[in-house]
Amino acid sequence: MENGYAHGLPFGITKSFYGDESHTHSMHTYEDDTEVPVKATRTTFEMVEALQELDGAGISDLARHLGMPKTTVYDHLDTLRKLGYVTALDDGYQVSTRFLDLGGYARKQMKIYQVGKPEVRELAETTGEHANIMIEQHGRGIFLYKSEGEDAVQLDTYAGLHVPLQTTALGKSILAHMSEDRVTEILDHYGLPADTENTITDREELFEELETIREQGYATDRGERVKGMWCVAAPITDPDDDPVGSVSVSGPKNRMHGDRFSDILPDKVLRTANVIEVNLTFAD
Repeated sequence: MENGYAHGLPFGITKSFYGDESHTHSMHTYEDDTEVPVKATRTTFEMVEALQELDGAGISDLARHLGMPKTTVYDHLDTLRKLGYVTALDDGYQVSTRFLDLGGYARKQMKIYQVGKPEVRELAETTGEHANIMIEQHGRGIFLYKSEGEDAVQLDTYAGLHVPLQTTALGKSILAHMSEDRVTEILDHYGLPADTENTITDREELFEELETIREQGYATDRGERVKGMWCVAAPITDPDDDPVGSVSVSGPKNRMHGDRFSDILPDKVLRTANVIEVNLTFAD
């Protein structure tokens, strides 16, 4: 991985898992048992992700959710608790902040975070809205950093949040600079899940939009992940024009229209992306 960009889908889902492309996406991204060398490790991480998905759970609820024996669930959870990765509460188990430590360390090692953070903070301050950096890993979009301007509304995004790439302007700007084979590989694994009625769930429509993004240099999102929130994003590319991430500004629909949405914000986002690209090129 370089600058936070990774190739391949070692934890990909097959398209047949869903039956079609316009499914509701799941957090779980594991292959079938024959493709996982250490099944016990897979089981452990299935439990960790299930705890996140369920906002914490007791042994019985977790066993029912995963279709596993209670004794198996207890043994894994107790091991995770003793290692400090889950916390036992009165009403069940929760993921611990140990993962925050690991995620924070991983992020700190990425040049795109080091270089992009001050630029995105400035972008949020000058626009008054949310400004974000996203990277792609294993075919998913990951919010790496966000900064809030003085007028920013409350959103569900946080550092580390994984989302389907085609549901956001950030993700679409990354997809637009991938090879067609790479995009197809991602779609074959994850499909085209819908977060709102505005999310793109048709391949032909998506590829047409990716072409438009390449032509105009930036992507837009009109309530495609969060209803009522619009976004403008630009890719951050390396000297070979491969995507290493993207940067965006997002705000409520009533503030994202006219020249502000079509000219002013795209210009600011493109300028920010360009500064990050230049600084990445000459970073130590």
